[in-house]
Amino acid sequence: MIDYGDCWLDVHNPSTVKETIVTHARTILDAGARMLTLGGDHYISYPLLVAHAEKYGRPLSLIHFDAHCDTWPDDQPDSLNHGSMFYKAIKDGLIDPAHSVQVGIRTWNDDFMGVSVLDAAWVHEHGVNATIARIVEIVGARPAYFTFDVDGLDPAFAPGTVTPVPGGLSSAQALSIIRGLTSVDLVG
Repeated sequence: MIDYGDCWLDVHNPSTVKETIVTHARTILDAGARMLTLGGDHYISYPLLVAHAEKYGRPLSLIHFDAHCDTWPDDQPDSLNHGSMFYKAIKDGLIDPAHSVQVGIRTWNDDFMGVSVLDAAWVHEHGVNATIARIVEIVGARPAYFTFDVDGLDPAFAPGTVTPVPGGLSSAQALSIIRGLTSVDLVG
């Protein structure tokens, strides 16, 4: 494991954020490493998907744990929005919605854009093993990008999130599901 350090962003020039993150991610991926990215606004998933799709081919499958779908329509070309980055990623062909899944969702818009949703109520009702099996079925053998927003957990387990939504996954549920994804080709 190597710490490649922080990706320094120019806070006075937000138009450079996307390309700065893509360039930093390319450096890591080109070195043959797999990335684990921690922290930051969930928008960073978009430029990370750009770099991963370049490396592993597009479109990628997406495994997305969150309270929110993050597919709100936003057609502004330079928008840095943590609620619409997967909308843009699907529109730009980075994500294959037919082989992507969102887990733990509790708030969503009317258009899932073809992405399968295993909302928190579904996970609670069907259990961890059925959730793992469904994720594996949806994603199959395709390269998959994994992202986990802490608000996918119930606020009792992640009280510091700025966007809490009751009824989420427990930390035990989330960890068990993640540990059960050993057969999935996680590339990021």
